[in-house]
Amino acid sequence: MIIQNFENNRELTSLEKKVDLVVVGGGMTGVCCAITAAREGVKVALLQDRPVLGGNASSEVRLWVLGATSHMGNNNRWSREGGVIDEILVENTYRNKEGNPVLFDMVLIDKVLAEKNISLYLNTIVMDIEKSSETSIASVKAFNPQNQTVYTFHADLFADCSGDGIVSYLSGASFRIGAEDKEEHMELFAPEKEYGELLGHSIFFYMKDTGKPVQYTAPDFALKDVETAIPKLMRPDYFSTNQHGCKYWWLEYGGRMDTIHDTEAIKYELWKVIYGIWDYIKNSGKYPEAANFTLEWVGVSPGKRESRRFKGHYMLTQQDVVEQRGHYDSVAYGGWSIDLHPADGVYSAKNGCNQWHSKGVYPIPYRCYVSYDIENLFIGGRLMSASHVAFGSSRVMCTSAHGGQAIGMAAALCIKNKQKPSSYIEPEEIKTLQRALIATGQYIPQLRLNKFSGTAADAVVEASSELKLSELKRSTTFFTLDFPVAMLLPLKDAVPVIRFIADSKEATQLEIQLRTSYKKENFTPDALLYKKTCDLKAGEHEVEIRFDELGIEKGYYFICFMKNPLVKLAESDQLITGVMSVFNYQNPAVSNYGAQIAPEGIGVDSFEFWCPLRRPKGKNIALKFEPAIEAFEAEQVRNEILRPLVGTNAWVASPDDANPTLTLRWEKKVWLSQITLFFDTDADHAMENVQMGHFDSVMPFCVREFEVTDENGNVLLAKVDNHQTVNKIQLPQNIETRLITVKIKHPSENTLAALFGVSIY
Repeated sequence: MIIQNFENNRELTSLEKKVDLVVVGGGMTGVCCAITAAREGVKVALLQDRPVLGGNASSEVRLWVLGATSHMGNNNRWSREGGVIDEILVENTYRNKEGNPVLFDMVLIDKVLAEKNISLYLNTIVMDIEKSSETSIASVKAFNPQNQTVYTFHADLFADCSGDGIVSYLSGASFRIGAEDKEEHMELFAPEKEYGELLGHSIFFYMKDTGKPVQYTAPDFALKDVETAIPKLMRPDYFSTNQHGCKYWWLEYGGRMDTIHDTEAIKYELWKVIYGIWDYIKNSGKYPEAANFTLEWVGVSPGKRESRRFKGHYMLTQQDVVEQRGHYDSVAYGGWSIDLHPADGVYSAKNGCNQWHSKGVYPIPYRCYVSYDIENLFIGGRLMSASHVAFGSSRVMCTSAHGGQAIGMAAALCIKNKQKPSSYIEPEEIKTLQRALIATGQYIPQLRLNKFSGTAADAVVEASSELKLSELKRSTTFFTLDFPVAMLLPLKDAVPVIRFIADSKEATQLEIQLRTSYKKENFTPDALLYKKTCDLKAGEHEVEIRFDELGIEKGYYFICFMKNPLVKLAESDQLITGVMSVFNYQNPAVSNYGAQIAPEGIGVDSFEFWCPLRRPKGKNIALKFEPAIEAFEAEQVRNEILRPLVGTNAWVASPDDANPTLTLRWEKKVWLSQITLFFDTDADHAMENVQMGHFDSVMPFCVREFEVTDENGNVLLAKVDNHQTVNKIQLPQNIETRLITVKIKHPSENTLAALFGVSIY
């Protein structure tokens, strides 16, 4: 029992904490930043003002985590972000392929709690800072209303990943809110005032079929006459009783308000909208199919899109996105469309979004993440230095998280080397950061570094076999050419003779095209190299096509079979790393209508979309190649590009090799402490974390079973249930050996074993 007598006043419990790095904000950016730094030995305090991690991805908001893959509706092939964000999404798909948002909360908590160097503080709200000088933060003060404790966190470095930028704001750092004029950066897509300068907030709802009639009485505050107030309810491309959750992303409001200080007012307005729409669904009489539906969940915290953007040492602009400009200090990338919304949101008669895609992914420089004004402060996620237009692309969660990883690694290097964040802006210093990021599986576009693979670079690489792709074997299914399909193939020197099986309803002609991208690193087939029309007879038969000894450079090429509904092509169940089918179809969810036709004067390209279909659809087309395609050499495992780009960048074993083995051999014995293997978890698949669900819990390309041994046959690591991209072997003690052997098994009868990379230190 505790009894305390009356006192004039009391003080809250106060605690002082000292760490290396304070990360403020537990959204996807902060989580990936904290984990990356902690794994490098940095003592991290991760502060989150909510009871769960994930920010807009949490069960409180329930927005899907997306980035460059863009629902697989753009031309960014194999573009899912690497490193920690990849690890999290792969793990969530393994544990939670149905997309339960509550389970995703636990995936994030599990990942953070597994790191002994992270101290997690949920429900902890930053309220003040202290400075050691005009340009340096000494500590942040935060309050936890759950345990009624005031914390003061002292650190050498601070990462503001808080969405609204509470630490940066209190520190006095320069920021912007709203859209720049077109003339400031010559951004032709900058919005007019009538369209609006800010993106609003959203709240979602979930519904459930109870199997019996459910009555609903709307609260008094619910919006009335929603048909008039919300024009999009009359549009089937926006509104349907068959969808809920993120599908209602357009329930948006607040773009003409103060998106920070008016957040509570915005939330109440969105509640009015949601309960009014539900009243309309249940009680208008227009939706009898909803008789058994109940309103299962409504968000209590709005998902924010935009508020403050802080000044860094470089500002990302529209031209960086559209032109895919390279930067010497690139550490992350984006690939979501430039996605701006009308400021009136749900009440606007305009389309809910205005999306314009680039032809490929674009690099993001480290300078965007380093505060211009505060010398020991990083700015991550929505705070990064970008114009309003560029922010329309860079704001999404995978892109933000990818940048968060760069911040975490930069912080670790700063702590280790006693440097400031701006030190790594220097051209020579940035290479150290870039190498460290790539070693974790983080892909950085247009970057070429030497000695990525460490000691493996000096070894002789031998493989038990290398795939020479002569055939994608026919299955029992066919694809009807209701829209065009292409096989995306890694080729060099010449295009092989190709044979395929066509089944035609009647005699007809089929147009076949050979395309590639003007930019070798892109997968937009904007360069037409060859076109031929084949005469097909009725029925099923094999067709041969020759490309007239056309000389080509190494790269990816599209063998395009154009639309003809009379024709079916035999499909293949085989899955080969670095080979895939793409389709010229429509995906309206990301403003993909088969082609992007950009109006004059907005500074955006027009081009076609050729995108994959999600498994189990989107099978490869059964083809035969003469000569066989040789693009799967073992030597490629020392390449730092750990995904297909220009080439497959992978070793793939032959199908008749029952026990694929890769050996790295040195002339003299070498000391090893760490071995990392990089597998194929299908970086083309958009692993939305909630709602959509996925066909596979483990990506079919992924090697499940492998073993690593030294020259004496000692097993250094063995797994029989792998599902992750990166497998790092930290040896308990250094070993000396002349060779390392990696034994892998084919994932399935139809999927060949593949390995993207090996690094050894």
